Amino acid sequence: MSPDSILYTIAVWALPILLAITLHEAAHGYVAHRLGDNTAHRLGRISINPFRHIDPIGTVVLPLAMAIFTGFVFGWAKPVPVDMRQFKQPMLDMGLVAAAGPVSNFLMACGWALFMQLAQQIFTGHTHLFLYRMAQAGITINLILMVLNLLPIPPLDGGRVVAGVLPPRLAATYLRIEPYGLWIVIALLVTGLLGDILMPIVKHFGQIIRLIFSF
Repeated sequence: MSPDSILYTIAVWALPILLAITLHEAAHGYVAHRLGDNTAHRLGRISINPFRHIDPIGTVVLPLAMAIFTGFVFGWAKPVPVDMRQFKQPMLDMGLVAAAGPVSNFLMACGWALFMQLAQQIFTGHTHLFLYRMAQAGITINLILMVLNLLPIPPLDGGRVVAGVLPPRLAATYLRIEPYGLWIVIALLVTGLLGDILMPIVKHFGQIIRLIFSF
Protein backbone atom coordinates (compact mmCIF):
# COMPACT_ATOMS: atom_id res chain seq x y z
CA MET A 1 0.00 0.00 0.00
CA SER A 2 1.52 3.29 -1.09
CA PRO A 3 2.07 5.94 1.61
CA ASP A 4 0.31 8.38 -0.73
CA SER A 5 -2.87 6.28 -1.15
CA ILE A 6 -6.19 7.04 0.51
CA LEU A 7 -6.33 3.53 2.00
CA TYR A 8 -2.92 4.06 3.59
CA THR A 9 -4.08 7.37 5.08
CA ILE A 10 -7.20 5.70 6.47
CA ALA A 11 -5.10 2.89 7.97
CA VAL A 12 -2.78 5.41 9.63
CA TRP A 13 -5.52 7.62 11.07
CA ALA A 14 -8.37 5.19 11.88
CA LEU A 15 -7.15 3.81 15.22
CA PRO A 16 -5.84 7.14 16.58
CA ILE A 17 -9.12 8.90 15.73
CA LEU A 18 -11.23 6.11 17.19
CA LEU A 19 -9.29 6.00 20.47
CA ALA A 20 -8.99 9.78 20.81
CA ILE A 21 -12.70 10.43 20.48
CA THR A 22 -14.12 7.43 22.35
CA LEU A 23 -11.70 7.49 25.31
CA HIS A 24 -12.37 11.21 25.64
CA GLU A 25 -16.04 10.38 26.27
CA ALA A 26 -15.22 7.46 28.57
CA ALA A 27 -13.11 9.83 30.68
CA HIS A 28 -16.13 12.09 31.17
CA GLY A 29 -18.17 9.13 32.37
CA TYR A 30 -15.45 7.87 34.69
CA VAL A 31 -15.04 11.21 36.48
CA ALA A 32 -18.81 11.67 36.71
CA HIS A 33 -19.03 8.23 38.33
CA ARG A 34 -16.29 9.12 40.83
CA LEU A 35 -18.16 12.32 41.72
CA GLY A 36 -21.42 10.51 42.42
CA ASP A 37 -23.33 10.30 39.12
CA ASN A 38 -23.80 6.68 38.02
CA THR A 39 -25.71 7.47 34.81
CA ALA A 40 -22.85 6.72 32.41
CA HIS A 41 -21.80 3.67 34.44
CA ARG A 42 -25.33 2.28 34.39
CA LEU A 43 -25.52 2.71 30.60
CA GLY A 44 -22.15 1.02 30.01
CA ARG A 45 -20.47 4.20 28.78
CA ILE A 46 -17.39 3.93 31.04
CA SER A 47 -15.76 1.56 28.61
CA ILE A 48 -12.81 1.36 26.22
CA ASN A 49 -15.08 -0.47 23.77
CA PRO A 50 -15.38 2.09 20.95
CA PHE A 51 -18.71 0.69 19.77
CA ARG A 52 -20.33 2.06 22.93
CA HIS A 53 -19.30 5.59 21.97
CA ILE A 54 -19.23 5.75 18.16
CA ASP A 55 -21.32 8.25 16.28
CA PRO A 56 -21.11 7.03 12.65
CA ILE A 57 -20.77 10.53 11.20
CA GLY A 58 -18.86 12.34 13.93
CA THR A 59 -16.48 9.53 14.91
CA VAL A 60 -15.82 7.86 11.56
CA VAL A 61 -16.92 9.62 8.37
CA LEU A 62 -16.17 13.28 9.12
CA PRO A 63 -12.76 12.86 10.87
CA LEU A 64 -11.42 10.47 8.22
CA ALA A 65 -12.66 12.66 5.38
CA MET A 66 -11.01 15.70 6.94
CA ALA A 67 -7.76 13.80 7.57
CA ILE A 68 -7.67 12.73 3.91
CA PHE A 69 -8.71 15.96 2.23
CA THR A 70 -7.79 18.80 4.59
CA GLY A 71 -5.14 17.65 7.07
CA PHE A 72 -7.27 19.17 9.86
CA VAL A 73 -9.31 16.77 11.99
CA PHE A 74 -12.62 17.49 13.68
CA GLY A 75 -15.09 15.01 15.13
CA TRP A 76 -17.19 13.81 18.04
CA ALA A 77 -18.61 10.72 19.71
CA LYS A 78 -22.00 10.16 21.31
CA PRO A 79 -22.04 12.47 24.35
CA VAL A 80 -21.87 10.73 27.70
CA PRO A 81 -25.06 11.43 29.69
CA VAL A 82 -24.44 13.26 32.97
CA ASP A 83 -27.02 14.04 35.66
CA MET A 84 -25.75 17.12 37.52
CA ARG A 85 -28.35 16.59 40.25
CA GLN A 86 -26.24 13.70 41.56
CA PHE A 87 -23.24 15.95 42.25
CA LYS A 88 -22.55 17.56 45.62
CA GLN A 89 -21.35 20.75 43.91
CA PRO A 90 -23.18 20.61 40.55
CA MET A 91 -21.44 23.38 38.58
CA LEU A 92 -17.94 22.75 39.92
CA ASP A 93 -18.22 18.98 39.56
CA MET A 94 -19.57 19.39 36.04
CA GLY A 95 -16.50 21.48 35.27
CA LEU A 96 -14.28 18.66 36.54
CA VAL A 97 -16.19 16.15 34.40
CA ALA A 98 -15.70 18.39 31.38
CA ALA A 99 -11.97 18.84 32.06
CA ALA A 100 -11.49 15.05 32.12
CA GLY A 101 -11.92 14.84 28.33
CA PRO A 102 -9.08 17.20 27.33
CA VAL A 103 -6.85 15.75 30.08
CA SER A 104 -7.42 12.27 28.64
CA ASN A 105 -6.42 13.55 25.18
CA PHE A 106 -3.17 14.97 26.51
CA LEU A 107 -2.37 11.67 28.24
CA MET A 108 -3.15 9.78 25.04
CA ALA A 109 -0.85 12.11 23.08
CA CYS A 110 1.90 11.23 25.57
CA GLY A 111 1.04 7.55 25.14
CA TRP A 112 1.42 7.81 21.36
CA ALA A 113 4.77 9.58 21.85
CA LEU A 114 5.95 6.66 23.97
CA PHE A 115 4.63 4.25 21.33
CA MET A 116 6.63 6.15 18.71
CA GLN A 117 9.83 5.66 20.70
CA LEU A 118 9.16 1.95 21.15
CA ALA A 119 8.37 1.51 17.46
CA GLN A 120 11.69 3.12 16.54
CA GLN A 121 13.56 0.65 18.74
CA ILE A 122 11.69 -2.53 17.77
CA PHE A 123 10.69 -2.21 14.11
CA THR A 124 12.44 -1.31 10.87
CA GLY A 125 11.56 -0.59 7.25
CA HIS A 126 7.96 -0.15 6.13
CA THR A 127 6.53 -1.40 9.45
CA HIS A 128 8.48 1.21 11.36
CA LEU A 129 7.41 3.96 8.94
CA PHE A 130 3.73 2.96 9.20
CA LEU A 131 3.76 2.82 13.01
CA TYR A 132 5.73 6.07 13.20
CA ARG A 133 3.09 7.85 11.08
CA MET A 134 0.31 6.30 13.14
CA ALA A 135 1.95 7.62 16.30
CA GLN A 136 2.29 11.06 14.70
CA ALA A 137 -1.41 10.93 13.83
CA GLY A 138 -2.21 9.90 17.42
CA ILE A 139 -0.30 12.84 18.85
CA THR A 140 -1.85 15.25 16.35
CA ILE A 141 -5.50 14.22 16.73
CA ASN A 142 -5.32 14.16 20.52
CA LEU A 143 -3.72 17.59 20.76
CA ILE A 144 -6.23 19.05 18.31
CA LEU A 145 -9.17 17.58 20.24
CA MET A 146 -7.68 18.73 23.54
CA VAL A 147 -7.24 22.33 22.41
CA LEU A 148 -10.53 22.40 20.50
CA ASN A 149 -12.49 21.18 23.49
CA LEU A 150 -10.81 23.70 25.78
CA LEU A 151 -12.23 26.61 23.79
CA PRO A 152 -14.52 28.53 26.19
CA ILE A 153 -17.60 28.00 24.04
CA PRO A 154 -20.46 25.98 25.56
CA PRO A 155 -21.20 23.12 24.99
CA LEU A 156 -17.49 22.41 24.46
CA ASP A 157 -15.64 21.20 27.55
CA GLY A 158 -13.91 24.54 27.98
CA GLY A 159 -17.28 26.24 28.27
CA ARG A 160 -18.30 23.81 31.01
CA VAL A 161 -15.03 24.39 32.85
CA VAL A 162 -15.52 28.18 32.72
CA ALA A 163 -19.11 27.81 33.97
CA GLY A 164 -17.86 25.61 36.80
CA VAL A 165 -15.65 28.35 38.24
CA LEU A 166 -18.00 31.30 37.70
CA PRO A 167 -20.46 32.47 40.38
CA PRO A 168 -23.80 30.66 39.85
CA ARG A 169 -25.74 33.64 38.51
CA LEU A 170 -22.98 34.62 36.10
CA ALA A 171 -22.55 30.98 35.02
CA ALA A 172 -26.25 30.74 34.19
CA THR A 173 -26.00 33.85 32.02
CA TYR A 174 -22.85 32.54 30.32
CA LEU A 175 -24.47 29.17 29.50
CA ARG A 176 -27.24 30.90 27.56
CA ILE A 177 -24.95 30.89 24.52
CA GLU A 178 -24.87 27.06 24.55
CA PRO A 179 -27.60 26.61 21.87
CA TYR A 180 -25.44 28.66 19.51
CA GLY A 181 -22.08 27.13 20.48
CA LEU A 182 -21.90 24.54 17.72
CA TRP A 183 -22.83 27.15 15.12
CA ILE A 184 -20.05 29.39 16.42
CA VAL A 185 -17.55 26.55 16.03
CA ILE A 186 -18.81 25.74 12.52
CA ALA A 187 -18.54 29.41 11.53
CA LEU A 188 -14.96 29.52 12.83
CA LEU A 189 -14.17 26.32 10.90
CA VAL A 190 -15.68 27.51 7.61
CA THR A 191 -13.92 30.88 7.76
CA GLY A 192 -10.58 29.29 8.58
CA LEU A 193 -10.35 31.11 11.90
CA LEU A 194 -10.62 27.89 13.88
CA GLY A 195 -7.34 26.58 12.50
CA ASP A 196 -5.68 29.96 13.07
CA ILE A 197 -6.75 29.82 16.72
CA LEU A 198 -5.98 26.18 17.39
CA MET A 199 -2.81 25.36 15.49
CA PRO A 200 -0.34 27.66 17.31
CA ILE A 201 -1.50 26.18 20.62
CA VAL A 202 -1.40 22.63 19.22
CA LYS A 203 2.16 23.20 17.99
CA HIS A 204 3.16 24.56 21.40
CA PHE A 205 1.90 21.42 23.16
CA GLY A 206 3.57 19.31 20.46
CA GLN A 207 6.87 20.96 21.35
CA ILE A 208 6.28 20.18 25.02
CA ILE A 209 5.71 16.50 24.20
CA ARG A 210 8.83 16.42 22.02
CA LEU A 211 10.84 17.85 24.92
CA ILE A 212 9.41 15.31 27.36
CA PHE A 213 10.04 12.30 25.12
CA SER A 214 13.15 13.59 23.30
CA PHE A 215 12.16 12.96 19.69
